[in-house]
Amino acid sequence: MILPIVSYGHPMLRKVCVDIDKDYPGLQQLIDDMFETMYAASGVGLAAPQVNKGIRLFIIDATPYAEDFPGETNLKKVFINPHIIEQEGEEWSFNEGCLSIPDIREDVIRKTDLRIQYYDENFNFHDEKLNGVFARVIQHEYDHLEGILFVDRISSLRKIMLKRKLSEIAKGLVDTSYKMLFPATRKKAIS
Repeated sequence: MILPIVSYGHPMLRKVCVDIDKDYPGLQQLIDDMFETMYAASGVGLAAPQVNKGIRLFIIDATPYAEDFPGETNLKKVFINPHIIEQEGEEWSFNEGCLSIPDIREDVIRKTDLRIQYYDENFNFHDEKLNGVFARVIQHEYDHLEGILFVDRISSLRKIMLKRKLSEIAKGLVDTSYKMLFPATRKKAIS
């Protein structure tokens, strides 16, 4: 089932999410619905708060980047209760967007390498070191679990320049090809 994606301004996007256990009700269905929602919106990652769930869960399928970043493998994963242990390496800028903030893309600086601990959809524990574009997508989705949006990582001047557009998004004054839930209207909208 395709779920509505909450937009910028929704309070769920500012909450720090909580860990869950393997008995979380409907977990596998939620994961399946999140993948369906992400693909329908042409995204490469989706975090639980973006579908109005305050839990530490995100999914990624960075396969669309495989051609531009040769050597990247196993780009589709589920991250349950993830915690980034280390971020290191060179800082690099990459143009990011977000399904919760449609029609806005900005260059964001992040570290190239990370170490993350998480559980997969079968609740197997992983402790991995990742880099490149896959690490970039993970950092973006991980931020969602901490109540941080990519626009929080841009310069103050850019934020001022985007203020009106962000306000319009929060009010539902944006066209998308996917279902969204806007805080100012408190209703679902399909554009």
